[in-house]
Amino acid sequence: MDPVPPTLSPTRAAGLDRLSGFLPRAGRDYAALRNLDLPGHPHVSTLSPWLRHRLVTEAEVIDATLRAHPHGAEKFLAEVWWRTYWKGWLELRPGTWTDYQQGLQAGLNRLAIKPGLAIRARAAMLGQTGIDGFDQWVQELTATGYLHNHARMWVASIWIFTLRLPWEVGADFFLRHLIDGDPASNTLSWRWVGGLHTPGKTYLATADNIARNTGGRFQPQGLATDAPPLPLSPLPAPRPMPGGDTPDPTRPSLLLITEEDLSPDDLLGHKPAAVAVLTDVAGRSPLAVAAPVHAFTRAAISDTLARLGTPDAPRYTDEAAVLAHARSRGLSQIVTPYAPTGPIASRLTTLARLAPAQGITVARVLRDHDRDAWPHATHGFFRFRQAVTG
Repeated sequence: MDPVPPTLSPTRAAGLDRLSGFLPRAGRDYAALRNLDLPGHPHVSTLSPWLRHRLVTEAEVIDATLRAHPHGAEKFLAEVWWRTYWKGWLELRPGTWTDYQQGLQAGLNRLAIKPGLAIRARAAMLGQTGIDGFDQWVQELTATGYLHNHARMWVASIWIFTLRLPWEVGADFFLRHLIDGDPASNTLSWRWVGGLHTPGKTYLATADNIARNTGGRFQPQGLATDAPPLPLSPLPAPRPMPGGDTPDPTRPSLLLITEEDLSPDDLLGHKPAAVAVLTDVAGRSPLAVAAPVHAFTRAAISDTLARLGTPDAPRYTDEAAVLAHARSRGLSQIVTPYAPTGPIASRLTTLARLAPAQGITVARVLRDHDRDAWPHATHGFFRFRQAVTG
């Protein structure tokens, strides 16, 4: 079993410690130095693995940052709000996730019938393209489960415009290896680079930009000199915002933990009769998800169960087993944090569909942060940011 990278301790306490340690640098230092991709990532928070699993929540980070920096931390706060924006945008347009999954399968099918394309893709995923910087970032990703945000943009741009590989296969490679990878941030960031999110606007990695922002470590040659937008289907209109559910405090309840929200203690409102886990890390991809991603998620869930005082709570990977467990305990309600669009959300939708026949209701509780912010993710980020921060 591959261990969790030693710098990424999968506990809420470690996430809060990292936040506390970074806050003094969240203002001017971050604004000036955040684009530098240097060894050890000294100028960014690296909080994303804890935020992705909500071991630490976006609301907690925003509140702590504003208390430490009433003014001057706008750039760091913007990065936190980007994660909320991506989730809200995809939640209002879940068909974009389905389109990505279909595009991924089409891309994998292309690799199966085009040997030359498959060889280029394999070299890219092994970090053996000969492109300075790209190869090292791929190797860093597979070794640590993490990349600086600027490096992610460079890799995606080189993948799409220099190597001319299917973007969905690249997005899947990231999602299988990034410990902080989630369907919204990952999928929509790749779409943004390729000109699919903001129609006509692409991101082109250049040798000068890479050299300047890596302290001269990398000076790639032969990069694409233009970035024509990928073919774009019309963006879907936003659907109505899901409202979430309100649990019935009089019903004996099973608190269902998922990897999408590992700070559930403040959502239930009353003590559950039992706790269980539903997890689906493997569902992120039709290919094998990297062992460090599994290991971090598994250990993060263990931390949550320990904090809840239920370290031996059962863990399930299918909905029928969750329902059988609830029935065996005589529980008539399953309460779980609302999961944004992705594999777990699909599992919870199936669970809610099957539960009534068993005399069980499912309450998916939406956080106030999401309820207040997601409805504003109707257009671009800057309109969203203005709406949520005033």
